[in-house]
Amino acid sequence: MGTGRLTGRRDQEATVPEQSTAAGRAAGSSAESTGTGSPRSLAEALRSRDDAGLRALLRARPDLLSPVPGDVTQLATRAGTRASVVRALERLDRFALQTAEALAVAPDPCPYPVLESLLTGETGESGHDNGARAALPRALDTLREQALVWGEDDRLRLVRTARELLAPSAQRPSPTGLGPTVAEATAGMSPTRVQEIVAAAGLPATHDPVSAVAALTGLFTDPRRMSALLDEAPAEAHQVLGRLVWGPPYGEVTPNPTAPVRWLRDRGLLLPASARTVVLPREVALHLRGGLAHRDTAPVAPAVPAHREHRPPLVDANAAGQALAALATVEELVKSWEYAGPPVLRAGGLSVRDLKRAAALLDTGESQAAFWIELAYAAGLLAGDGEADERYAPTPAFDDWRELPPAERWSALAAAWLPATRTAGLAGEQDAKGRTLSVLGPELDRSAAPEVRRRVLELLAELPEGASPDPDALLDRLAWERPVRGTSDLRARLAHGVLTEAEVLGVTGRGALSGPGRALLERRDPAPLLAPLLPEPVDHVLLQADLTAVAPGPLRRPLGDTLAVLADVESKGGATVYRFTPGSVRRALDAGHTAVDLHAFLKEHSRTPVPQPLAYLIDDVARRHGHLRVGAASSYVRCDDDSVLGEILADKRSAGMGLRRLAPTVLAAQAEPGALLDGLRAMGYAPAAESRTGDVVVARADARRAPARSAPVPVPDGPPVPDATLLGAAVRAVRAGERAATAVRKEPAEPTGAPGELPRTSAAETLATVQAAALTGSAVWIGYVNADGAASQRVIAPVRVEGGFVTGYDHTADEVRTYALHRITGVAELADDHL
Repeated sequence: MGTGRLTGRRDQEATVPEQSTAAGRAAGSSAESTGTGSPRSLAEALRSRDDAGLRALLRARPDLLSPVPGDVTQLATRAGTRASVVRALERLDRFALQTAEALAVAPDPCPYPVLESLLTGETGESGHDNGARAALPRALDTLREQALVWGEDDRLRLVRTARELLAPSAQRPSPTGLGPTVAEATAGMSPTRVQEIVAAAGLPATHDPVSAVAALTGLFTDPRRMSALLDEAPAEAHQVLGRLVWGPPYGEVTPNPTAPVRWLRDRGLLLPASARTVVLPREVALHLRGGLAHRDTAPVAPAVPAHREHRPPLVDANAAGQALAALATVEELVKSWEYAGPPVLRAGGLSVRDLKRAAALLDTGESQAAFWIELAYAAGLLAGDGEADERYAPTPAFDDWRELPPAERWSALAAAWLPATRTAGLAGEQDAKGRTLSVLGPELDRSAAPEVRRRVLELLAELPEGASPDPDALLDRLAWERPVRGTSDLRARLAHGVLTEAEVLGVTGRGALSGPGRALLERRDPAPLLAPLLPEPVDHVLLQADLTAVAPGPLRRPLGDTLAVLADVESKGGATVYRFTPGSVRRALDAGHTAVDLHAFLKEHSRTPVPQPLAYLIDDVARRHGHLRVGAASSYVRCDDDSVLGEILADKRSAGMGLRRLAPTVLAAQAEPGALLDGLRAMGYAPAAESRTGDVVVARADARRAPARSAPVPVPDGPPVPDATLLGAAVRAVRAGERAATAVRKEPAEPTGAPGELPRTSAAETLATVQAAALTGSAVWIGYVNADGAASQRVIAPVRVEGGFVTGYDHTADEVRTYALHRITGVAELADDHL
């Protein structure tokens, strides 16, 4: 084939079968001969740790605590299971992960100098080393602390499960881009073919396939001989090798490859992986790379420099303005769902149409509207009402929230945002099954969101006060701290969303962390810091001749509620502009206000005289309001002026209402009363609804409230980090279990059980033994069956024996316990008071 046809194969992550308990125990406790002073297994390495070392392991890998291991062997076994190792690898920084990847392709066990050369290259002193040499001890300490690596520096061992996950195979190339070793690649090759390769490479002939493979491996790992062999290669062959050297190491070949490919294949520099695929052996790739396992190592975390600097008061003022706007937005959104909230989809969540309506109401984009909806939901202000035709509605908590001072209302929103696992930025995308992710739907929870959100704020807090970072630099830092394994970029997308959400919420101002935002991050109440930055609510507006009113600040509650009914919001900001229209005035009249009430309200709350155009507008709409009355006949229209009814009948727009005259002042209609009201208003009339007794109906719906509920519980991202008390108790339990498991027992004179089992003793023997132990203060080994039928072995020091029970200090549980004598299956003394 031509060299242009050689292509790399995509990396594919193979599925590694779940390790069985027996296999995990073998990984944790296999007794492999090692050098003097080096632990023989992971369990032995953990057993040699002090309590601080065990606490560090359990703090870094809290999943090992569920449940608390019975002894060190159980701890080592659990630390080697696939799920736990995967979780630990996902939480390594980039260089620690690169170190683990280098160990996965290194000899097992691996001396420290070999590992160092894989990360710094054969000429690390002269240019390849970019700080990796100095950073390697830290990375290795991290891997040792998390029980992913064990052994002394002369015999470093990567936990078997981690090696299986990171080492290359035919189905899953290594993250380093290296392929299998010569021995692995030739495992299924015929001895004749191996002999041919050895001969073509200029090596002595041998009839032993193992010796032939070893000779070929020795050639590829000898820099001098490899350089001489490559000097003989055609120029095109070097181009072929260059395409595979950094991975993927596989390439496709045609049945009739070109001369350069044949030259490489004949000498084993390319080995067949299948009928149409060749692979570059690991030893060859390492020689071509200069001994480097990675093309680029990242031993040092990327810096997050200050991109722009602002005066801290300016940052806080900007954040306070955003906070005030956030409060108004959330309140406007939730209030709009008081009377006729959007329906809940059958699968849960909000429809796209209702999301668009919310965005139009808030005068923002759909993604921004999704954030405000999810924030209100996370704060417990919204919920489904639980009815058969379920709709979203405010909760009683919304009423309590509205009564709080502005700073405390913002604090409640921010406190709900920081730990929330809801990710509004994913709304509208599709999941693995092709289903669209909807706002408020159950599919938007991402357990990584709180950790990413907090980490972004922590990086902002590390900058000088008032400084904002370059977003790209911040994302690079996050990517170094948690490298992406696979194709998922969820953390990067979450970080993008955090920067946007923090700005619109007021946690940051102009990209810099604000004072209240810093208090929120430090788990302090941000309300005292925010309150002085917010303007005081005002109790007046400024009426203008163009039928608008300007609110010079946030309005107090009664004034704001009434004005929201009487006028429409035209623009928002530091000052809100309201516009009076015939429709808004009619809305106030429908809500039960009279013209006199509206005039008195405006006169009381305006610092300027009521403009004449506004007074005329109110009087004109009020004069016509209720002139027509609609009731249920199905429905009817009644008017004292029969000429007005004649105009309605003559209007072509009334044809669809099914009107006919019943009397000079009454028209009957086939349309429902609500539709008839809307139709007449569309024609320019101002009808009022009429009750059965002829009274005007106030068209104000009752505010709906969903049942009280607490804010949604965030989805945890694995087990929580244990506190010092739990860590101390867990370490004591492991130590006690280890002492009990390794204690030397005295076997009875005539053992009745199988070897290794607890001897069975009669009730009399059991009673006599524990009584003697209580008198002498010695410890005994017992077998015990609890009320659920679960059998266990305990080491106890009896203190009191009475009433059919024995009370003593349980060394296994590290506490005083009481056991029923009839549930003790057998008892044996411990040799030489071992404990």
